[in-house]
Parts: sequence; structure tokens; C-alpha cells
Amino acid sequence: MGTRVDLSGKRIVVTGGSMGIGLACAESCLEAGARVLICARTEGPLMQALDGLRQKGFAQVEARTVDVTDQGQVEAVLQATVARFGGLEGVIHCAGIYGPIGPVMEVDPSAWFDAVRINLFGTFLVARQSCRLLKACGGGRIVLFSGGGAATPFPNFTAYACSKVGVVRLTETLAQEMQPFNVEINCVAPGFVITRLHQSTLAAGERAGKAFLENTKRQIETGGVPATVGAGAAAFLVSDEAKGITGKFVAAPYDGWDGWRRHLEELQKMDIFTLRRIVPKDRGMDWQ
Repeated sequence: MGTRVDLSGKRIVVTGGSMGIGLACAESCLEAGARVLICARTEGPLMQALDGLRQKGFAQVEARTVDVTDQGQVEAVLQATVARFGGLEGVIHCAGIYGPIGPVMEVDPSAWFDAVRINLFGTFLVARQSCRLLKACGGGRIVLFSGGGAATPFPNFTAYACSKVGVVRLTETLAQEMQPFNVEINCVAPGFVITRLHQSTLAAGERAGKAFLENTKRQIETGGVPATVGAGAAAFLVSDEAKGITGKFVAAPYDGWDGWRRHLEELQKMDIFTLRRIVPKDRGMDWQ
């Protein structure tokens, strides 16, 4: 995954940019020459992230607080970015939470809905306003983040799984809606990146499910998937190198995205790297 992309002159917004994958995405875009605005809900960690990036020598970075579940704040921060930067070419949306962990019969419904509100409704708000602004700017690229439970069942993490699979279908649908306006959109599953989310798994203990709890402990011990893997995929997908690629669900550690330019025709004509229902004939059976 060593592809280096060129984002020189690009103006990019990264939500959830104060830590973890979001911060890694911001750094990858800055390294590639972009001008970046990082956003997050909590001012303290956001300012620390901004200071850290500037200490690394990145001058073309700014920061704004935003609650991605607040329509007014989302619209205001993205509109202000266009005004400040003089345009916009890319948006990478990383903000998200795990939500309540445990068997569906025991989780708190309000906490469950709150996770869906942040992970899916918040993504909808960011994507909606990004589509509006990028259309007005003549086109651009959006990257959303999916995750565990989007491709396979994720017991004891129902709110997270349901919200993240919703992000994939949102991606595929918006890709078709926005194609006439030169706005392309993809989503990334970054792999098992060690972030603050996994502290929630450890705190939940057996409520997370024995197998996933033990896997989380193993991943933490071994370091998991570097955040730079998903960040590299995101930087690629907001670059001109990814032009023509849209509506795809990318598993960053496994899908060889850095070679996708060589397979552009197949990517555009086929339903590979998308969510689809499996029917009997797909498995060689004739009883459908």
C-alpha cells in the first residue's frame, strides 16, 4: 500500500480529525500537498491535533469544531470552508462511535438510537451538504467510513453494525445520484485499527462476546492494522488518481486499491466491491 498520491492544490475537509483514523487521514492529505480543515466535536483534542500537525511542519491546516448530528453546524462549517479556502475538492468523513455493546435484549434503546444518529444520520448530513457544495464547485470526491458489521454480522454491536452497513448503501446510492454532477463517492473499511473505540470493548467485557473480546485483546497486543492503511486509501480516493471510481466499498487492508486504476473498466461495469444479496443461483443451485 505504498502508493503516493498528489493532492497539491486540493482543498479537503476531514471530520473526526482530532484523533485516530481521522487524524491519520488529515496527515496523509497534508503530506500529499492538500490544504486541510480538520473538524471534531470536542475543542480540546481538536486543538491538540492542530498543534501536533503544525509542529510536524504542516502549515496548510486549520480546525473547526462541529457536531455532525447538527444540520446547522454541518452546513455552516462546510460552507465556511468553501468561503475560507475559495473552493472545495474533497471531504473525508471519519466521525463515529461504537454505541452500546451487549446482547440486543439488554442494550439501552436510547443509546442504540444515539449511535445510529451519529454514525448514519451524521454521515447523511455531512454527505448531503458535501454533495451540494461539490456540485456547485464543479465536482469533487467524498470518502465515508464504514467498518465492522457492514460486510458480516457483528453480534453484540447491533447499533454499530446497522449504522455502518447503512453507510455502505448510502455510498452506493449517492454515487448514482451524483454521477451527473461529477461528484464521486466511496466508503472505506479501515480494518482493525486500535483506537479509543476498543477501550469500550474492553470495558464491556463479556457483553462484547467472548470471541470478539479475545480478538480485541490480541489485536491490541499485536498493534492491529495501522491507521495509515485506511488513511492511505482515503487520500487515494479523494485524489485525481481515483477519477472514475465511485460507489465502491473498500476494505483498505485487503482490496489492493492502489492498483485499481489498472482495472477501471471492470470497476465501472461490474458490481464488484459492493453489497449484494446472495440468491441460490449464485451458489450453483436451481431451486430459486
